[in-house]
Amino acid sequence: MPHPYSTAPSSSSAEAALAVELAPIRVNAISPGVIDTGAWDALGEQGKADLFAAQGERNPARRIGNGGDIADAVLFALTNSFVTGVTLAVDGGEALT
Repeated sequence: MPHPYSTAPSSSSAEAALAVELAPIRVNAISPGVIDTGAWDALGEQGKADLFAAQGERNPARRIGNGGDIADAVLFALTNSFVTGVTLAVDGGEALT
């Protein structure tokens, strides 16, 4: 079965509605927090370092995410056939603060 996935921030109601509508095709989304990617390079080295230090101090994981964190979440969502209609927050607990 195909597995539609998104990494864009979104409301979980969209994934839930699509999961019901497209069942048995599973629909999930990944909602990343601050992830160390080239997207932050425009801030310059010091700006990026300052942002990452501040964010890392605030979230419960006490660090910034990386591409591997997102890849692990996608792999989980792809391989667990009993997960559908959810948004996986891969944000180090940012939403809790």
